[in-house]
Amino acid sequence: MDRRRFLGALAWGCSAAASPLLTPVTLASAPWDARLVVVVLRGAMDGLDAVRPAFDPAFAGLRPTLRGGGLPVEGGWELHPALAPLLPLWERGEAGAVHAVSTPYRDRRSHFDGQDILEAGSGGSDLEGVRDGWLNRLLQAVPGVATETAFALGRENMLILQGREAVGRWSPDARLVLSPQARRLMMAVQHDDPLFRPALEEALDIVDGLAGEERGGGALAVAEFAARRLREETRIASFSLPGWDTHAGQEAGLGRALGRLAEVVLALREGVGEAVWARTGVLCVTEFGRTARENGTGGTDHGTGGAMLFAGGALRGGRVVADWPGLADLYADRDLLPTRDLRAHAAWAMRGLWGVERGVLEGAVFPGLEMGGDPGLAP
Repeated sequence: MDRRRFLGALAWGCSAAASPLLTPVTLASAPWDARLVVVVLRGAMDGLDAVRPAFDPAFAGLRPTLRGGGLPVEGGWELHPALAPLLPLWERGEAGAVHAVSTPYRDRRSHFDGQDILEAGSGGSDLEGVRDGWLNRLLQAVPGVATETAFALGRENMLILQGREAVGRWSPDARLVLSPQARRLMMAVQHDDPLFRPALEEALDIVDGLAGEERGGGALAVAEFAARRLREETRIASFSLPGWDTHAGQEAGLGRALGRLAEVVLALREGVGEAVWARTGVLCVTEFGRTARENGTGGTDHGTGGAMLFAGGALRGGRVVADWPGLADLYADRDLLPTRDLRAHAAWAMRGLWGVERGVLEGAVFPGLEMGGDPGLAP
């Protein structure tokens, strides 16, 4: 170990030992026993449909058709019916949600800019000179990192893990596949076309499905590979799932996307096994939320506040964590008002999993972030 690594390890150990939030169990596991999986939901998941505030008096009027069949959970919340496979995890405290959150990105509502800011972890509505991802900056700030410590998975270019620290990369083979650049171009050209956009999204779903069959399950193949790595040396994995941009036909489109996500989470849990799952956290994040009002084509448009789904035995689930603003007074008269920075929840999760110092999280991993109070995502 070189001098820089030795001093980093010494500083990490001293700061972790001094932290009042670390139990003896978490201290023993810091920094590289717990696992973290970050799933980027590309396309802007509708948090108000995935995790529904059925208790809010304004909800029914804003969503006259997008609120049927919800699964009641604590506090008057309801889950989308496609999340039914995750209910057993929810009831065991191994799945949950954070609501009314967003990145600092505001008002322009571009998928590509929003995703870049989400993965870079920057503190404004542009990248502000940030060229690496927040998970890579975490790796830069801690000792004991090797290439196998973190894996970027799938064919997408995962900015979240780009940076100075080397990471592993893996993608399932496929003959039928669209490059990320081709997919972006097609979506940009057809984005505002009410006639062709739903057809394009269905076609892309078909391509993803056929490619998945050729490569042994698509998203499931990625989840299964991640699980194999997490049982061994890997401690961080990240990949993305497409299919969340539901401008039309949201009932079917979001149902497919949430069903696929549920399969991925269950595949991760089965693949890592009980012992490793107890030390694993899974964060499912998206670039922004969607409009509070449904539109005239059975969907929703680009918004602001949204939700983060999470799972894993190392996180405290079975609940919705939210400083709920209500739906009577909307942001810009159209969107759920975000009451907390999504990055703060990710930071607190990493502090709970590994004992990362608050100064490292606010200064290096998420520059300029004010974490605020502990939401209690990790014990």
